[in-house]
Amino acid sequence: QVQLVESGGGLVQDGGSLSLSCTLSGGLSRAYSMGWYRQVPGKQRQLVARIGPTTNPIYANSVGGRFTISRDNAKNTVALQMNSLEPEDTAVYYCYAEHIVAAREYWGQGTQVTVSS
Repeated sequence: QVQLVESGGGLVQDGGSLSLSCTLSGGLSRAYSMGWYRQVPGKQRQLVARIGPTTNPIYANSVGGRFTISRDNAKNTVALQMNSLEPEDTAVYYCYAEHIVAAREYWGQGTQVTVSS
């Protein structure tokens, strides 16, 4: 059973930085596209960034140039470095994995990121 466990997040001031990390267990991360989504109350979950096992990352327009996603297949992890944070980045951030063949999706439990103005 694949599980995703997130760490990081918290409270930061406008313009600050935070990092998130996610570890995949129960499988090999190189078989998965992985990434981060975020959700605010009353709105749909939205893509922040994702990266395939060997492909270049893609980013939401709203975070491009400020956020960087990276992965370490040897450690089964994906990370999100968030710089120049804005109050609009406040959300629950979810780690995501999709098997590249079976297309089965998995989600982490979510971690809160709050940016104060």
